[in-house]
Amino acid sequence: MKEKTTLMDGLAIDRALFRVSHEIVERNKGVKDVVLIGILTRGLPMAEIIRGNIAKIEGVELPIGSIDITLYRDDLTEITDMPKVKSADVDFDVKDKHVVLCDDVLFTGRTARAAMEGVLKLGRPKTIQFAALIDRGHRELPIRADYVGKNIPTSLEEVVSVRFIPTDGEQSAKLFASEK
Repeated sequence: MKEKTTLMDGLAIDRALFRVSHEIVERNKGVKDVVLIGILTRGLPMAEIIRGNIAKIEGVELPIGSIDITLYRDDLTEITDMPKVKSADVDFDVKDKHVVLCDDVLFTGRTARAAMEGVLKLGRPKTIQFAALIDRGHRELPIRADYVGKNIPTSLEEVVSVRFIPTDGEQSAKLFASEK
């Protein structure tokens, strides 16, 4: 894969996630009963940044957990891999909470769907909301993000790569294209 461009540098990501943090507070009329769940790998550092922002805005540190989605082949004749929940590290009750799922990139919607199913296995939240740093389009399921850092139209041959300091040692979002 060849790097085409930098979509967002670290400062742009910080600004976008600060805005998203404000939107979460506004939509939920505060943060009572709001919890964050990051989809591993890069949804968790994103959720941690949002939690820090909300602590600065509201003076409250939200509960945070993670959910691990993995791909599996449900039928070897199928071409598409279907994500499913591998594990969840959520040490709080989601019943009657406003769960905000966080992920770095929203693409087909399959990972988001699997994460929602995983949350519902933990209990019955009041709402499930979805925050994505980047929405690149190409949905295969009727899923949308409630909070988006940036919309980036892409082709199916392109790849969006988000990096966060805890997982990658830097913070950026880049667009890559296949070398044909």
